[in-house]
Amino acid sequence: MDIEGTTTAIAFVKERLFPFAEQALDSFLAAHGATPEVAAILAEVPGPDAAATLRAWMAADAKVTPLKALQGLIWHQGYADGRLKGHLWPDVAACLHAWAGAGVTLAIYSSGSVPAQKDLFGHSDAGDVTPLLTGGFYDTRVGAKRERGSYTAIAEAMRLAPGAILFLSDIAEELDAAKDAGLRTCQLVRAADGTKPSGRHPEAADFLGVARLFGLPAA
Repeated sequence: MDIEGTTTAIAFVKERLFPFAEQALDSFLAAHGATPEVAAILAEVPGPDAAATLRAWMAADAKVTPLKALQGLIWHQGYADGRLKGHLWPDVAACLHAWAGAGVTLAIYSSGSVPAQKDLFGHSDAGDVTPLLTGGFYDTRVGAKRERGSYTAIAEAMRLAPGAILFLSDIAEELDAAKDAGLRTCQLVRAADGTKPSGRHPEAADFLGVARLFGLPAA
């Protein structure tokens, strides 16, 4: 499963998470920039002014690993002290419990860093659902989300044939890449997120619709 637009409202990411990280950037770098973990991330940021580059990436919503890693660390503080709580659509939490209970292996693939993914699902408004996600968490370190090879790598990591995996996302180009790798696909077309159906993949308005399409247990 993708996160933004699939399990989680786009508005939560755009209007809550991204502004939180941007507002906290300078104070976070001042407090933690010399730590080995943050210094290693900053070493991957090109140019003489890392903060300026990071802000430019934020403005462009760039899917680059150093930015996502740093955002994840900033969000981690917010989740830990209660300022942030991860959003999940109600149908998502209910279906995750139903699917995991039926023996379905569940996994996440998002451009957000793996630690950020775990924080969102671990501190969600439906409680800690990370124990349900036994298939693992994957980010751009396995490759870009619109590249076929990324999905091949995830299938190999999960030790599953590509055709045994169903990938859920709101982004048609991601689904195209997954389909090219042999995965089954479904586009989440949530009215609240303004998603436009591509016509190239099966479509569902929510996870209950996914359950009906693919014979999975409903919540």
